Formats: sequence, C-alpha cells, structure tokens
Amino acid sequence: MDLSLLYAIIGFGLAGYSVIGNDSIQTLGTFIASKQKWFKWYTLAAAASGMMAFALIWGWINYDGDISYGRLTRIPYVEIHWYHAVAPAILLILTRIGIPVSTTFLVLSAFASTVVLEKMLVKSIVGYGIAAVVAYTCWIVISKLINEKQDEVTDEFWKAFWRNSVWVSSGWLWWVWLSHDVANIAVFLPRQLDITLLLIVIGYFTLLLFYIFYIHGGPIQKVVLEKTGTRYARSATIINVIYAAVLFYFKELNDLPMSTTWVFVGLLCGRELAISTMNKDYKFKYVFPLIGKDFVKMIFGLSVSVAIVLAIHYFIIPMELY
Repeated sequence: MDLSLLYAIIGFGLAGYSVIGNDSIQTLGTFIASKQKWFKWYTLAAAASGMMAFALIWGWINYDGDISYGRLTRIPYVEIHWYHAVAPAILLILTRIGIPVSTTFLVLSAFASTVVLEKMLVKSIVGYGIAAVVAYTCWIVISKLINEKQDEVTDEFWKAFWRNSVWVSSGWLWWVWLSHDVANIAVFLPRQLDITLLLIVIGYFTLLLFYIFYIHGGPIQKVVLEKTGTRYARSATIINVIYAAVLFYFKELNDLPMSTTWVFVGLLCGRELAISTMNKDYKFKYVFPLIGKDFVKMIFGLSVSVAIVLAIHYFIIPMELY
C-alpha cells in the first residue's frame, strides 16, 4: 500500500474519532444533558446520526461532492505525510484527558499556510467575542424572566414545547456545526467524493456517534455539565439557538475555517457572567475559575497548534523529514 494512502487512512480515522469525540459535544452536549433522562442513549444516537447523514448528503449535493461545504477552498488537497496524521493523534490524546482544544487549529494547522492560519485565528477570536457579548446580553434579559431552579415549568403545554424545542434547536445546531467542522476530517480526503466514499464516511461517523452517546459524551461532557442549568430544556434550547445563530452568521460570512470551540467557550463565558451578574447567590468568585480554566485550555491547544505549523514549515519540510 502506498504510504500516502496509509497516512490518509490513519489521519482520517483519528481525525474522525477526535472531532466527533471532542467538538461534537459542544453541539450535542446540552442535547445529551437534557434528554438522557427521558430517552435511551441509542434513540438519541439514532436521531443525531440521521441529521448527520442529512447534513453530509446536503453538502455533497450542493457543493459538487465536497462534504466540507467549501471550507477547504483555501487549503488545497496535498499528498498526505506522517506529520499530517500526527496532528489528530495529539488531538485524540488531549481529548481523552478532557481538554476542549480547537480541532480546527490543531488538525488544519498541519495543512494550512501561516497566512491562512493567521486569518483563521482572527476569525475565531472575533467569534469568541461576538458569542460572549451576544450570550451575555441575551442572558441578562432572560435572567430577569427565568430562574431554572426556582421558576420551574409546570404547565403541560410549555413542558412539551420546551422539550420539543430541544430536538429542533439541537438539529439546527448540529447541521450548522457540521457545515463548519466536517472540514477538519475531510481535509484528509479528496475534495470531491464519489458515492461509495460518501457512504463509508457516513457509516464511520454513525459508529462514532453511537459510541459517544453510549459513554454519555465522555470527558468533554463535563465542560457542559459544569455550567449552570444545561440539564434543563429551556436553557438547553436557548444555548442551542444562540450558538447556532452565531455559527450560521460566520458560515455565511466567508468560506474561511474557524474554531467552533472558541465560539462555544465564548458563549458559555458570556452566559455564566450574565447569570452571576443577575443572581446574587452566584458570585463572581465561583464563575471566574470555570471561565479561566476553559480559557487556559484553549490557549494551550492554540499553542500546540502553532508549534505544529511552525515545526512543519520551518523544520520538517526544509530538512525533508517527510
């Protein structure tokens, strides 16, 4: 077997597992937290898998066989070398110890030029800021109206409404997220897939999703559960809608990849700050350790990504170590 093909298979397999096991919890985490009490894990996994298949087929049809939704336009397909497969392997290790690093930076840094990486970073920082501001503003208003622990929903109509809203909002968010982050896996594949390869990708992703739901989200799910109210249907729906709206805006803005992890953490940061502002019992001294811990982990992941791209462009390639 050609070594390039072998590295591509290894890289795709590791990237798929790492991305689904890491970033997907940003979108499916609130869904799992709010629904696992009411539904079996395999029912939730089947629903997520169905939407995933729809998203990939939609992208494949509308982008001429490109499941990345055009996110890799600025990162052309190259021959896969060993160092390309190392990036998702590092991501896999960090994921297993519960660090919510950016797969976009960590995986695509091995393929992107320094110029593209810089633009990705700027777009992601802007996304973090916008998500934090939007979340803070929305929750200042929402906190005046809703307190999940004290203002429990008792009316049967509204109970059904919020429970169904979680399904709808989770489906929209899952689709928007896939239109961004599938690029982190598809970068190992040809830019146009035939129907056979498309079905293989869908099958592999389905297996991964069923595994992630079986383990109830894994270590990264703790990042979601630490945040106030994510187990409640109302909070889960509102988080989903705001997160999806921000991602959809950046999806339509341009075809440049960005870190959905940074947007996700920015969203939770703004939300926690808003809750602490409005709730006298929820002090800032409890909030900042949570926010600070997530931010430090993000910076650590970014540092690893920068180290990878510098090592590739200034050491591995010049010395022909591939």
